[in-house]
Amino acid sequence: MKIKYKIALYYTVSAALMLIAFAVLAYYFSAKSRKAEYLERLEYRARSIASVIIEDGHVKVDLLRKLDRTTFQDLYKESILVYNPDYDLLYSNLKDTTIRTHRSLLDYIKENKLYSYDKGSSEVVGVYYTEEDISVIVIVSSFDKYGFQNLRSLQQILLLELITAVLILIGVGYFFARKMVQPIDRLVEQVDSINANNMQDAKVAVKGKDEIAKLGANFNTMLQRLSDSFNLQKSFVSNASHELRTPLAAIISQLQVMLSKERSKEEYHALLVSVLEDAENLSDLSNGLLQLAQSELRQQQFVFSNVRIDELLMDMANLIRLKQKNNSKVDIQFLKVPDNEILVTCFGNESLLKVLFLNLVDNACKFSEDNTAHVSIDFFTKYITVQIKNNGISIPEEAIFKVFEPFYRGENAQQIRGHGLGLSICKKIVQIHNGHITVTSNPQDGTTFTVMLPHL
Repeated sequence: MKIKYKIALYYTVSAALMLIAFAVLAYYFSAKSRKAEYLERLEYRARSIASVIIEDGHVKVDLLRKLDRTTFQDLYKESILVYNPDYDLLYSNLKDTTIRTHRSLLDYIKENKLYSYDKGSSEVVGVYYTEEDISVIVIVSSFDKYGFQNLRSLQQILLLELITAVLILIGVGYFFARKMVQPIDRLVEQVDSINANNMQDAKVAVKGKDEIAKLGANFNTMLQRLSDSFNLQKSFVSNASHELRTPLAAIISQLQVMLSKERSKEEYHALLVSVLEDAENLSDLSNGLLQLAQSELRQQQFVFSNVRIDELLMDMANLIRLKQKNNSKVDIQFLKVPDNEILVTCFGNESLLKVLFLNLVDNACKFSEDNTAHVSIDFFTKYITVQIKNNGISIPEEAIFKVFEPFYRGENAQQIRGHGLGLSICKKIVQIHNGHITVTSNPQDGTTFTVMLPHL
């Protein structure tokens, strides 16, 4: 069922239930009021009859019979029974003279002075009346013809009003539901026209400040994010294909040249060294792509544990020497001595953190003139701060915000071996650990990367 039909249905049902409840209450209180009024009228009737037949200390039934034959009776299907205190019937206007009232009821009326009850469709009132030491029991019953006619009329009016109101509610509910859902229908139409080809320029129209407008604004934001992700993915695939093709083409061409004719041992050795270098370059690129893909995973998909950052950095020197095979150095300093190991311990994934600092220290060694990376460790209220600094070429100001993009390499770094994946991997790993990474660079001091990770 469509939402607009659901809204109209819920609105109509809820409003109809309220109207039915009000109608039932109106009918109930009207019926209750009719009964109370008619019983009061019967009681007045019974007392009037009793006061008429008692005169000068005697019960004068003949006067009541005379009045009954003339104008006294004005209630519909009225029956009158008059008893003395000994329960002898003194008067009855009923043709069936065998009708008698049960003795227990007469006892109750005599004891309580007043009694009323329903007898089929009629109401009955019994009164024990005393005047000048003379007492009588008068029982009057009658059918409230006009009262029940009014109730039936009220019932018909209420029923007709309910049917009319429900029909109006259906129309009004559908009208307003359609008005409410119109912005959603327009949003659905606009969204339905968006595809991968026009996503970059596609936007849904946003009007007003209600929840639907907020939904449209959020959808536009999501579209922008999706467009950026698609563009990044296209760029990534294009760059990755290009970077993979370059070393593969170099390897194939060198092998073809090698096999084109017989060569000396020295020439074979030189070509194999060159092929090995291209193969290592290809291996580094493959590892970088794998690390970048892993860094795209969510935090919940990694196993986290307590990791000592200082101990992790201490291992970097040996790893860098093995990786670069030169006289690279890693200078590690504590700006403050920690009183507690908690201050230099991070809750994170040890493998990812190794990749993070290995990439940063490796870059610092590669871009330093003396192949030295200067690492400083500090800690504050919430964060461990690690700074990795090199004294080599600086990053141009216009490129400082692009260094974390995949495959981006500055013009002054083209001569140094690399693929532009390391820093983008570092940024992803820092984000997984709820940290921050920044970079500053100038020709005098070189380039400094600052990593802030929350400690325990």
